[in-house]
Amino acid sequence: MIDRYSRPEMASLWTDEAKFQTFLDVEIAVCEAHCRMGRIPKEALEDIKQKAGFDIKRIDEIELEVKHDVIAFLTSVAEKVGENSRYIHLGLTSSDVIDTALALQMRRAAELIAKDLEELHDAILLQARKHKHTITVGRSHGIHAEPSTFGFKMAVWLEEVKRQQERLKAAVEMISVGQFSGAVGTYSNIDPELEKLTCGFLGLKPDPISTQIIQRDRHAQFIWTLSMIGASLEKFAVEIRHLQRTDVLEAEEPFTQGQKGSSAMPHKRNPVASENISGLARVLRGNALAAMENIPLWHERDISHSSVERIIMPDSCILIDYMLKRFSKVVAGLVVYPQNMRRNMDRWGGVIFSQGVMLKIVEKGMSREEAYRVVQGNAMKAWNNENGDFKANLLSDKEVLSVLSRDEIESCFDPEHYLRNLNQVFERLGI
Repeated sequence: MIDRYSRPEMASLWTDEAKFQTFLDVEIAVCEAHCRMGRIPKEALEDIKQKAGFDIKRIDEIELEVKHDVIAFLTSVAEKVGENSRYIHLGLTSSDVIDTALALQMRRAAELIAKDLEELHDAILLQARKHKHTITVGRSHGIHAEPSTFGFKMAVWLEEVKRQQERLKAAVEMISVGQFSGAVGTYSNIDPELEKLTCGFLGLKPDPISTQIIQRDRHAQFIWTLSMIGASLEKFAVEIRHLQRTDVLEAEEPFTQGQKGSSAMPHKRNPVASENISGLARVLRGNALAAMENIPLWHERDISHSSVERIIMPDSCILIDYMLKRFSKVVAGLVVYPQNMRRNMDRWGGVIFSQGVMLKIVEKGMSREEAYRVVQGNAMKAWNNENGDFKANLLSDKEVLSVLSRDEIESCFDPEHYLRNLNQVFERLGI
């Protein structure tokens, strides 16, 4: 299912082939820096660049014996390079390579996630513009509140997506650092200039200070950001799930030709994609917790974080890619029912206009407390009756009629009054 929606490029970033190729890119960049600093003959560098490679099967064979993936990788590379392999990995510790390579992988993944967010942004923007004036009822606590528009709802989503785009940029900035500082980060066998040069070749910044590893608060911020994006997607999905309920039915997911909703009930059209998003968002939040648990490591480094990251890093990136692609299709194909929105809004004779009536009565001189009592009484009378009619109750209430004319009562039920500042909000958002 994930392959159907996510980009193949995302999954390919996290294969063993991609990981070891990134390791190799890092090692060659280090050799380039050594050569620039006069520590590796240029001929040796050219020989390394020409011959360097690895064999996944061979790495696996070696790792069975040495129980260390980086050593297995380096041995496989050395077998291909030959004599000049002695210049590879000079002064480095495994984490110099692993953490710098991981930064490159995360950044490449983030580029794809940024594209996904842009696609979602564009899909929501179209719906916001299309339904700017599609009147619906706003809800608080799940209960009818006051008139709004479906486009306004979409505009709220749009601005949240923009914030997530900014969070992703900040997270990418945070993880775009490399390190080549040796066993405990003190540059005991490495010149800091080599770190600067190598990071420059790789398009990274040197970590200002690291131990044997890049500190994991950086990685936690990245995974937390993906979980935040997932939380927003769940928020949007929950809204659709509510709106698709049979007794609401104001909007629903696209239901494609030949799709089946239930093995037992042929009439069903279930919000399965949105429910899927809600469930997967929980996985992302769990991964974010695991990433935060990786922050407190022993002293200059232990490897309790490593096993965790081998799972949560690829899984989180692939998962958010899938979720964004799938939900973008939901938004783009969203089916909206303006007639049902109006039907729901007008239930019980327009009780949602109660505040407007109350304020009009207060404007005529009645205290707010008394006006609230009068209006609430008529609203409850309507709401407690399946066929109740709030407006009709007001038009027959002598206490209300002693303050408001029939025309004034009628004017309180104009939804456009509630939406008169809508254009200003949309202009502020640049929609």
